[in-house]
Amino acid sequence: MNVSPIPTSMRAAVFEADGEPLRIKSVPVPAVRPGEVLVRVQGVGLNPLDIKIRSGNAAHAAHPAPAILGIDMAGIVEAVGDDVVGFSPGDTVFGMTGGVGGMQGALAQYASVDASLLAPAPATFSSREAAATPLIFITAWEGLVDRAKVGPGRTVLVHGGAGGVGHVAIQIALAFGATVYATGKGAQQAIIEALGATFIDHQRQSVDQYVSLHTDGEGFDIIFDTVGGVTLDASFQAVRRYHGHVVSALGWGTHALAPLSFRAGTYSGVFTLLPLLSGRYRAHHGEILREAKRLADEGHLKVRVDPRIFVLDTAEDGYRYLESGAANGKVVVELA
Repeated sequence: MNVSPIPTSMRAAVFEADGEPLRIKSVPVPAVRPGEVLVRVQGVGLNPLDIKIRSGNAAHAAHPAPAILGIDMAGIVEAVGDDVVGFSPGDTVFGMTGGVGGMQGALAQYASVDASLLAPAPATFSSREAAATPLIFITAWEGLVDRAKVGPGRTVLVHGGAGGVGHVAIQIALAFGATVYATGKGAQQAIIEALGATFIDHQRQSVDQYVSLHTDGEGFDIIFDTVGGVTLDASFQAVRRYHGHVVSALGWGTHALAPLSFRAGTYSGVFTLLPLLSGRYRAHHGEILREAKRLADEGHLKVRVDPRIFVLDTAEDGYRYLESGAANGKVVVELA
């Protein structure tokens, strides 16, 4: 059943070769297979991973050209395939649904996606806010809730608290009753404090200094690293002895585990794309996004979206803007 007649072709921003600009082309509207939902795309969140894919530097998330990018999306259900329950034409949805591993991304007027990856969009969010949410919220939730078991009374340190994943992680930890601290640069202090976390200027304070100041030298119960590199190494030195847990979304380098072992701490990693790439445990992503809807509608979640407007025809400009580092929040492409 359809809300309105669905065309046979659509406009899409197509990635044709490494390093080349996107081309706006007419391509067929995808068929709706069993278990899938056809979504009329309203918004697409752009991610740094897209830039790595375009430059040929994302072997872990290869998306062979020609391809349509766009991992995060929000839109309206146009049709549902066989075996789909819980969604109907006209529903507003969001999800992290493609743009890697050869699966069509969201930079097109329509996308047919695995229904298990979707959730109803927050009633309190615009389509721009909904499109900005999936990857960063899922990453933060998997790190803090699934891996670190955040809860009341825990002390949480978020590295990179003003970033995409970081600013959402702060809000999740607070919603679970934790006391939250977050590192950043001096210019990011107002952002971090407005979210409800205690700001730590990592450029002015050493690990020993902020551990001493904020935990009486004991260390933090949970440390969520969204930066990687030397910041993950610093996390191993700042975690609470015996009971502390470090989780990282960027634990891809070579690191010495001795500092963590000497504190009898534990570590786990987050690889948010794994259900997309493997086809396993996808329903959990839909479950997580339902938690995002709940928190947003209860007033516990806000997502920072850069105010600049990009549309499908200017998606290339959106990527250049993201790559420039000038964005103040998630960059979103709108589709009418």
